[in-house]
Amino acid sequence: MSIKTIFESEFILNKLIPQIILMLRPKVIKEALTEFIEIEKAEYLPKFFQAYPGGYGEGDKFLGVRVPNQRKVARKHYKSLQLPELSKIIQDPYHEMRLTGFFILVYKYSKSNSETDKEELVNFYLDHIAYANNWDLVDSTCSQILGDYLMNKDRSLLYRFTKNDNLWMQRISIITTLAFIKKLEFQDTLEIAKLLINHPHDLIHKAVGWMLREVGNRDLDAELSFLDDYTPEMPRIMLRYAIEKFPEKLRLEYLKNR
Repeated sequence: MSIKTIFESEFILNKLIPQIILMLRPKVIKEALTEFIEIEKAEYLPKFFQAYPGGYGEGDKFLGVRVPNQRKVARKHYKSLQLPELSKIIQDPYHEMRLTGFFILVYKYSKSNSETDKEELVNFYLDHIAYANNWDLVDSTCSQILGDYLMNKDRSLLYRFTKNDNLWMQRISIITTLAFIKKLEFQDTLEIAKLLINHPHDLIHKAVGWMLREVGNRDLDAELSFLDDYTPEMPRIMLRYAIEKFPEKLRLEYLKNR
């Protein structure tokens, strides 16, 4: 074999190997998930996530894998996966593949000590945000990644998401503030709750009510002040979520004022 042929072969291999890896590693994740498939879950999940025609998850596909097992696969593989490989996983048509991919991204972000690396991961998240297209995909990622990153930064992005017509971006706008709530910062939660208070979808009602309840768990007066001003116009399910942990007498008072 001539030197030229050797160099040409090495050049081809150097180009092909990364492409082969890019194709194979997502398959490794799917194969790992298939070990945990439960037929009953595969039949149940499309109904649970409204993947039927007209549902908020219309067209989604499910393997039938429980969340703890998805997390197990994510923990095992997050160190070895590079972002181009992770991109393929997050864009997969199967719900569990996307969620496992987002779990991997959360693990990568939480283990990163570099602000530069965290910024790269946040930008990657924003580039793939369209694939966080159901409530569990949103709730499992946005506060852990975007919320943490925005802790000491400008948060106008969340207000732009609030005004977006996309249901999932609107849910991201309010659920991301859970990171702020945990640091006893409530202003953005309350402001975004006002912007979403007349939203037509119950998934936003539930999300806003949940975040108001989280505020109240840390500062009851802050939640009560909001409720005193906005209870009459709050959707009933939003109010119910917000007052779920109230003493029975107080809970009934707010329901009566609705």
